Amino acid sequence: MSTCSLTRRSLLAALGAWPLASLAAPPVPLVLALDAPAGVDPAGYLVSEKFDGVRAWWDGQTLRFRSGLPIAAPAWFLAQLPAVPLDGELWLGRGRFEALSGAVRRARPSEAEWRQVRYLVFELPGAPGPFIQRAARIQALLAGMGNASVTAVAQVAIPTRAALQERLRAVVAQGGEGLMLHRAEAPFAAGRQAALLKLKPLADADAVVLGHQPGRGKHEGRLGALQVRGPGGVMFFIGTGFSDADREDPPPIGSVVTFTHRGHTEAGVPRFASYLRRRDAGI
Repeated sequence: MSTCSLTRRSLLAALGAWPLASLAAPPVPLVLALDAPAGVDPAGYLVSEKFDGVRAWWDGQTLRFRSGLPIAAPAWFLAQLPAVPLDGELWLGRGRFEALSGAVRRARPSEAEWRQVRYLVFELPGAPGPFIQRAARIQALLAGMGNASVTAVAQVAIPTRAALQERLRAVVAQGGEGLMLHRAEAPFAAGRQAALLKLKPLADADAVVLGHQPGRGKHEGRLGALQVRGPGGVMFFIGTGFSDADREDPPPIGSVVTFTHRGHTEAGVPRFASYLRRRDAGI
């Protein structure tokens, strides 16, 4: 197969264990964030930490990835959740995304792994009222359950740009990814919108792997760079950010990876693109 094309067969191969039926999983009604503009004013927003977890939507009966595929969580974990829709992140702790990803993708969940997982809830999908009211309802609902494994994400008002930047520096210094800003008066609306912003030292995005470029010099015989197709269909190479293990066993063609960057060129190519991690099929 050409490295500049992506066929259905290569996509299925990349998805590996996921059955064909899983490709038709129903979409879930998630609110998706835009990148915060430079110098964003936090007035009118509620601010929370951006957690490095796996997005999980609870419809009252089934816990699902953002793709709509079900998550094989233990029965006892699901029994802790209320009979109302929730949106949040499954989380193990700062800097533990890889361990979390492995735990939540298992067809047979590990009791020991899931005992460490927390479900951090930040939205009530489809609920009426502005976000500030929905956030208060989440706090009241989950506080009344008294379950440390399922908790509401703290939402705070930050008065100034300087205070926002100070909060961002503190979170990043402690190993966090960044901050989320949700317009306090925003009604619930699924899809990507300016009512929800992500603020990070670096922007990130997802791309599909089209090919592998062989390494040279110290990387001879293993991965040198990934050829990828990013948002908007733009094709480019990612050559930095890989660990030795990534270069020895690179993300397969057809898989989705997350990369960081510092803005875009006039042609729409991400500047200083650096590999962050593989976003596993279905997540």
